[in-house]
Amino acid sequence: MRAKERVRAHFAESIEVKQKAMLALAEPISNAITILTDCLREQGKVLSCGNGGSAGDAQHFSAELLNRFEMERPGLAAVALTTDSSTLTSIANDYAYDQIFSKQVSALGRPGDCLLAISTSGNSPNVLAAVDAAHEASMHVIALTGRDGGSIGGALDAGDVEIRVPDERTARIQEVHLVVLHCLCDGIDQALFGGS
Repeated sequence: MRAKERVRAHFAESIEVKQKAMLALAEPISNAITILTDCLREQGKVLSCGNGGSAGDAQHFSAELLNRFEMERPGLAAVALTTDSSTLTSIANDYAYDQIFSKQVSALGRPGDCLLAISTSGNSPNVLAAVDAAHEASMHVIALTGRDGGSIGGALDAGDVEIRVPDERTARIQEVHLVVLHCLCDGIDQALFGGS
């Protein structure tokens, strides 16, 4: 297949997956917006984590809350647990890589806070450990997953929300995760600050 045809195929597949996701995910995204908005309205904070591209998504989401998304508004309390290299490497070295997020959640998380846990497979051990730590701290969890939801999908409590992308391919799942994050940011802004 020539390069232009491959490019077109990527776009076509991405559009198809996003259309399926639009139908499947509107309700869980809306539920997640409510949980996140309630958390922030009550002076809670949002902790976010993930690996690789999902780490980038965690940082992106945190930046959109702390700074702004599309409207001028006060900053919102958000911390990406993926950004402090000294903390990450000390935990990985002294304990285990599986604990790099859970130890931070245990130290920083408070009842009423939220964890945004991102894993395309739903099987990242360190993200799963963060979910468990969030539950121990009486935090809500919003999980962005794909495929069958993996072990993270199975570890969620009744008050949590899983936003599971209905696809198997990592690239497509990540693309939908980005749209989901923007939906969350927009929904939070509209709920807390109004606007158009």
